[in-house]
Amino acid sequence: MEDKIKFMRAALKEAKKGFDRDECPIGCVIVKDGKVLSRAHNMKLSKNNPILHAEVVAIDKACRKTGDWRLNDCDMYVTLEPCTMCSGAIVQARIRKVYFGAYEPKSGAVCSCNDIFNVEHGHNHAVDFEGGILEDECAELMKAFFKKLRTKAQTARSVQDKDTSL
Repeated sequence: MEDKIKFMRAALKEAKKGFDRDECPIGCVIVKDGKVLSRAHNMKLSKNNPILHAEVVAIDKACRKTGDWRLNDCDMYVTLEPCTMCSGAIVQARIRKVYFGAYEPKSGAVCSCNDIFNVEHGHNHAVDFEGGILEDECAELMKAFFKKLRTKAQTARSVQDKDTSL
């Protein structure tokens, strides 16, 4: 249990980096042999690239570091339940197990909306998973991010309204 908390805290640290950069605060670390192999946060908005989710970036970094596309002996810790794209990448990279923080009821593809890891006819690789690790902390960071976005939008509308009334 201690390792799960330790590595999810590392993923949360990455998510906070994303938050500070006005990215959706999702963080990810990939662990091999009890050590962090790669870490990443979302960069979709800053790089204008829809595939730069934390999980995909972390997988790319881990593959470059190991020199192999197979990450069989690796586990992933991510602050939010992966989406369909990321779940597919996780299967393709052959990640052993995914630990995630908050469940994603709108687009989670591990168990909330879809079940990519357990499709009917199966994949060449099975991924185990466990959700709810530091769930409240992970969910609170997401809520804070969307509150920050709403506040920014409201402020921008107020400024615009003032400009048009002059």
